[in-house]
Amino acid sequence: MANQSPWTAHRRKRRDHDIKRDAVVRAAAQAFNTRGYHNTSLDDIAAALGVTKPTVYYYVASKEQLLFECFQAGLQRIRDAFREAQRSDRPARERLNAVVRGYAEAIASEYGWCMVRAHDHDLGPEMSRQIKTLKSEIDQGMRRLLREGADDGSIGPCDPKITAFAMAGALNWIAHWYRENQPMTATQVAEAFITFFENGLLPRKGH
Repeated sequence: MANQSPWTAHRRKRRDHDIKRDAVVRAAAQAFNTRGYHNTSLDDIAAALGVTKPTVYYYVASKEQLLFECFQAGLQRIRDAFREAQRSDRPARERLNAVVRGYAEAIASEYGWCMVRAHDHDLGPEMSRQIKTLKSEIDQGMRRLLREGADDGSIGPCDPKITAFAMAGALNWIAHWYRENQPMTATQVAEAFITFFENGLLPRKGH
């Protein structure tokens, strides 16, 4: 999807910096997804936005930071889903489905490739540590919902660790095959995964 550069439109000054920084991160995510991290330069990202490379450096310190920012941008949707789950009094299975929906939609977004592959790309020790911590946060959150579901009877008995690994592995793989020009939207992909996680391969009644 082509970017509409915020540098070509008039914006309110108080929001201008954040809007432009978000545009830099989004353009980076799209470039990394298309070309790969190592084959993308800051010149490429600047060209996509119609600005100079020093302009990109004004918003981020390095390409490494851009990759990390892309990871964080995608992760935010999943973290929001977990926060909603914590505030809800619905059965754990429904709360887990909401998290899966946010997870799938995030991985199917332009940030999905960065979320899945960021750890593969020579990030510094501190950024690598932060990514590992954030991924562990998601894993532990899914395990917690699975345990709560077993306790409230909305989820059948299962090994929370193995089940969370299986679900995350399936969801992360979306980044390897999903593209925006496919017939299914990100939301439809998310719903298909929820249906599979809930029903598995059991035959439906009447079939």
